[in-house]
Amino acid sequence: MDVVIAGGHGQVALRLARLLSARGERVRSLVRNPDHVADVEAAGAEAVVADMEALDDLSEFVSGADAVVFAAGAGPGSGPERKRTVDYGAAVKLIEAAQAARVRRYVMVSSIGADDPGGGSEAMRPYLQAKADADAALAESGLDFTIVRPGRLTNDPGTARVAVGERLEIADIPREDVAAVLVGALDERRTVGRTFVVVQGDTPIVDALRQL
Repeated sequence: MDVVIAGGHGQVALRLARLLSARGERVRSLVRNPDHVADVEAAGAEAVVADMEALDDLSEFVSGADAVVFAAGAGPGSGPERKRTVDYGAAVKLIEAAQAARVRRYVMVSSIGADDPGGGSEAMRPYLQAKADADAALAESGLDFTIVRPGRLTNDPGTARVAVGERLEIADIPREDVAAVLVGALDERRTVGRTFVVVQGDTPIVDALRQL
């Protein structure tokens, strides 16, 4: 499998690259900053320098891929404008690139709460709205999509056990387990066309995804 990860230097993205490359998949990770190339390569991925905010057409970067994963984000220190250009705008550019390059499979890393942005705190609303709009654009794209909405991300060791569902109470989930869920989503056809929340839980990841 040839997988392109957008936002390749993110904490979840680096973990995802390690998991995929460890089992022999080809991974191409898009990064904006050339200084991040070494970290991406250390995770076993091919680093591709591409500024998704500045570029209009990303299709050359996904050509030949079997799947794309959008794991980019403006980050906690960014303002509402960058939430629109990255969390929403770059996600849409990747949708358009996948369509142009005829890459059917698209997995989105979204966020718990994206189903109700108005229910978030004032500080979180721009982020949740950008995620909600990106999710809607993907759902309407005609691609074979999966939208994964993790709970509160932690750097705790993964347990390989989760809870998934369309709506769950906010809870923690290790980034390591989010990455494993993304791998599972790429493997499990039952996740195509599905949007779900994932938090820490008691069910092995493979079993949880099969129950969707």
